[in-house]
Order: sequence, then structure tokens, then C-alpha cells
Amino acid sequence: MKKTTLSVLLAMLPVFLFSQGPVPPLVAGNYQKVTSYDELSTFIRHIDEQSGLLTVETAGQSVEGRNIYTLSFSLSGFGLDTSKIRVLIFAQQHGNEQSGKEGALLLAMELIKPENRYLFEKIDLMLVPQVNPDGSEVNQRRNANGADLNRNHLILTEPETRTLHRLFDQYRFEVALDVHEYSPYGEAWKKYGYRKNSDITLGTLTNTNVDRKIRLLSNEGFLPYILSYLKEHHFSSFEYCPGGPPGIHYIRHSTFDINDGRQSLGIQNTFSFIQEGMNGTDDFIENIRHRALGQMTGMQGLLEYSFRHKDQIKRLVDSARKTLIAGTPNEPVSIQSEHIQTGQPLIIPLFSYFSGKDTVITVADYRPVVASLLDIGKPLGYLIPVQSLLLMEWADRQKLVSSPYIENPGHKIEQYFIPGIDSIDFEGDRIVDPNITVKEFQGKIVPGAYYLVPTAQLKGNLVVLALEPKSMLGLVTYNTYAYLLKEGTDFPILRVTQK
Repeated sequence: MKKTTLSVLLAMLPVFLFSQGPVPPLVAGNYQKVTSYDELSTFIRHIDEQSGLLTVETAGQSVEGRNIYTLSFSLSGFGLDTSKIRVLIFAQQHGNEQSGKEGALLLAMELIKPENRYLFEKIDLMLVPQVNPDGSEVNQRRNANGADLNRNHLILTEPETRTLHRLFDQYRFEVALDVHEYSPYGEAWKKYGYRKNSDITLGTLTNTNVDRKIRLLSNEGFLPYILSYLKEHHFSSFEYCPGGPPGIHYIRHSTFDINDGRQSLGIQNTFSFIQEGMNGTDDFIENIRHRALGQMTGMQGLLEYSFRHKDQIKRLVDSARKTLIAGTPNEPVSIQSEHIQTGQPLIIPLFSYFSGKDTVITVADYRPVVASLLDIGKPLGYLIPVQSLLLMEWADRQKLVSSPYIENPGHKIEQYFIPGIDSIDFEGDRIVDPNITVKEFQGKIVPGAYYLVPTAQLKGNLVVLALEPKSMLGLVTYNTYAYLLKEGTDFPILRVTQK
């Protein structure tokens, strides 16, 4: 008998399949409109009432005051059983990427079914179906402040990203998935004659400061598993490969910046990924059924992998996090990197505008590896001047371990001098690259004038990447903190090292 896919069943019997409970708004509307905020709120309240497995809570609010909901699935009280693996899945940081939200709501309906209860013998799952409700309501990428939330995870100026990080800081999830959409329909691709055509693409951690064993399991364990899982469920898939078209731009894997959802959690040694579903050509509702089901299937695949490999993932993450918290003075931290070629070509699946069919092409300028351009020895910590309110507020938003600095005779205080400011290429953009010299601090440490932010904490590598003046990923690359770099002056953030 020919195997019938879930997407075919849903197409044939959209309401019957959910007749034992509330129907997801997308299904109830016969896939003709995306779910509104009010419909989402009503639906998740209804499924909360249906299942003792699920708890719905409001984690925070958007700029315009809409709730950001969490759906927590647990058999034993969320986060209470430390033998279980904690998984965070969040969707729709970008309001015009609707299929992630819809896939998350379909997933929620699936997970309360008795046949899926086994997953929660080993997993506590927190699902955030809609991070950006304001953007979703008007189908725009950014939030109501005009901020791109998936470029805000380092500076955390927006209430939506602060909400996510409060959740992470509270539960320290071992596994995370950030769900998005990608668009392959640009004019450059049309002129090239081809476009990307995978239903789902998956991106792993690319920042080289993330624990090597976590990155190895991500690339050699989870990635082949999820691509096979999606294929078995009749969705095309590939590794997430931004860039192109070939011959015009190079192809790489996802950014190594730590200002997105995947990497900001990954830099804390989390088993963290990004999932990108292909969006519609001209209309966000186009093919929404298939797109939402693809997103749901990718999320299911992550849960299955986490269930099967729970002990291995927990051991890796726990060990790597203990290393961060203990701190390793002078350990090299890469603060400037680049995507490089290895001589390996990429065979990438595309859609041909010439033939109207799927095809593959070979990409010569393929840069799959991130290599360090500049390492720096990790100090004991950094001294932030109390008078710099913007820095103090940033440290508070990040919930960094910090305390008023008291002089220690075993400490050496270093300061950078900025003789000039150049620029450097960062994934096709030009960003600041100051010239620096280092000297021993000659000033007097007045009691109460500085706060010490130690690097011996879970966010220790984030601290280094944020506060070093030559860091490609640092605060100095944001307009808000550009004042920190002034040619011919001392850098106001001090380094604390051992004598």
C-alpha cells in the first residue's frame, strides 16, 4: 500500500483530523489566511484546557503590549526533573515569516496526543510560537520599534528578545531551535536563472568559540539525521547556505555572529540550531499548508533526536558549560574570523527557471569553514566604568555576573589605546577595526568607580566578544556604543589579568 503523507491527509481531511479537540486556526480557515494574534491566544488557551501535559503562560509582552506566550510540555513539572533534557523551540522573530508560527501551532496540537506522550519521558519542551506578535499582525519583518529581533540578541534593547533571554537564563535549556523562513526569489537569482528550492534548511553553530564537541555532534550527528528525517517525511531539505548566486557571490554557512537567536544561545555551549523554511513567492499565504507542515516536521525531528540522544547531549553540554563557568585564564578566544574555502565544491539543489524543473549545480566558491583571523587571551575579567550608564544597563540586561571592583594586589590592570581606526570586511559589510596598543593602567582605581565582569561565568565568551575593541562581534560595532571608540584616546573598558 502506498504510504500516505501527513500533508496529503491534512489536505483531504483538514478538520476531521483535529475533531477530538480545538482546530488550529490555519486548518479551520482551510489554509486561506494566517493565524492572527487573537486567534493564536484563543487556540492555545483551548489546548491548555484539553491537556494536563501542557501549561500556557505569558513570558513577556511586545512593544505594543501583546503577550508572548510559552507552551510548556512536561510530565513532571517543567524544569523540575534534572534528568530530563530541556528543549526550547521559538518561532516568528520576523513577523513576515508566518510558517514557523503556523508549524509551531500544528506541533502543539500533535504533542498533546497520547501517542506522542512518550517524548516527555525524557524531554521538557518549551515552545514559543510567536516572538514578534506586533510584526506578525502587519506582516512586517521588524518589531513595532523597527528593530530586527534576530540582530538584537547581544544588545537586547527590545522587550521581545529580553523575554527570550530571561527564559533561557531561568532554565538554561540544553537544546534550542530558532525557526525562520528564507527567500530565494531575489532579482539576482532570477538573472542567474536558478534559485534555491529546499522546503527546509538547517543551520548549525559556526562560531569557533563554541565547544568543539558540541559543534562536531551538530554537524556529524544531528544534521545528517534531520536531513534524512525530513526526506522520509517527504520534504526536501539541505544545509542552510546563505550567499550567492554562484559566480557573483560566494556561498557559505550561517553567520558566526552572536547577535542572532541560534548563536547567542550557542555561545553559552547550547546544542542550538536555526531552521529556515522556504517562503512564498509573491504572497505569504502561498502554499502555507505545505510550508507549515514542513516547519512542524523539522521541529518534530529535533525532538526525536533529543529523545534518542538525551544522555549524550546532556553530558556534552554540562561538561562544556562547567568549563565556561570555571574559567580558563589566557585561553584563546577568536574575536575576528572569516569564511574560507577548503577546495571542496558544493553540489547544491536548485530550481531552474530555464527548464522549470529541479536540478543541481556545482559551486566552486564555497566557503564552508570559519577560521580565526585574530585570537586574544581571555582575561580574568573586564572593568566597566560605573559612569557609563549604557554599558551598565547592557550588563544588567544580559544578567551578567558582576560586582563592584575592589583592588587586588594579584591583579594587573591593562588598558587599550586607540591610535587610529580602520575597517575590516565582515561577511560583505565593512565594520570598524581599531588599531590598538596595550599598556598597564596608570590611573587610580577609585572605590565604586568600576564594576568587574568576570569571564568565569556561563556567558564568559560572550563577555570577551562583546567588550574587546577589535572584536568583529563587539558592542563597538553598534551605533549605540560607537562612543567607546575615539581615535587618539584610551578605551574606557579595562582588562583584568593575573600578575
